Amino acid sequence: MPMKPGDLALHELDLNLIPYLVAIEETRNVSRAAERLGVSQPRVSTALGRLRDYFSDPLFVRTSRGMEPTPRALALVPVAREALNRIERGLLDTQHFDPALTTDTFAIALSDVGEIVFLPRLLQTLATVAPQANLRSVSLKHDQVERALESGDIDLAIGYFPDLAGNNFFQQRLFSHRFICLMRRDHPCARSPLTLAQYVEYGHAVVRAEGRSQEVLENFLDKKRIRRRAVLETPHFMSLPFILSRTDLIATVPHAIGYAYVTEHASITLAEPPLPLPNFDLKQHWHRKFHNDPRIMWLRSVVAALFNDELDEWPKRPGRARHEDKRR
Repeated sequence: MPMKPGDLALHELDLNLIPYLVAIEETRNVSRAAERLGVSQPRVSTALGRLRDYFSDPLFVRTSRGMEPTPRALALVPVAREALNRIERGLLDTQHFDPALTTDTFAIALSDVGEIVFLPRLLQTLATVAPQANLRSVSLKHDQVERALESGDIDLAIGYFPDLAGNNFFQQRLFSHRFICLMRRDHPCARSPLTLAQYVEYGHAVVRAEGRSQEVLENFLDKKRIRRRAVLETPHFMSLPFILSRTDLIATVPHAIGYAYVTEHASITLAEPPLPLPNFDLKQHWHRKFHNDPRIMWLRSVVAALFNDELDEWPKRPGRARHEDKRR
């Protein structure tokens, strides 16, 4: 839309002059305005001159009571003051997050094993410190987790996510888990320590889940050239107790899920693996875009306080305690 004579072009106004306009109106004195702004008196006079030129109005005139605003200045100053207040609130105020008042839903990428490990204690804690908050557990393919963290669709990825590397992601180690074997309580191999020969001889129930921890086991067995017969391959952990209780199959699973199942299913028992299977670190991951977001910082602190080597509730072999924040 073409400008009419007398119209002002905002892009020609130096917005750095706005604080001078407000300071002069509030002090009604060039010297006191300079003191308030922490600049020299000539600088304030120069700023006032530029404002007068832009608005084609004296804005302030000298009277016996000091610098008095013209009607044009009286109309401009409230708008200028509100603009400065908005800038201060929007750009300069430190962001604040109050967990006691939030009604946010926190979205976390977890495997089904991760839900067993992390959700019960996390929900218990949120019920106390953030009683109006909600949790959403998200199961994603490993190639989708990175995009979901970047977009903010999920806040954290907790568990074993080896693909979340690179400068755009932070990670914090929480603790290490290991693998353990499951079988029915009256299984022929349950009477004595499980041997490697028995481990290879008997059929196995093998979980091919979206969670990546099982890859650690499979890669280790391949490297050692240990071949087991996968009588059953399934994407689900939940059915294992019912399958194992009625067959002679053996399952090798993360030890958290093994102990959870033995607690709930009297027909299932644990057996130590007959070979030194590797441990794997469980970590929390987040995108660098949200590294300083008070909301995500608070959630990360809760997770780190609840889940670490010292507070790991799942029985395991002694491990080296170490916590670190780093960008890979």
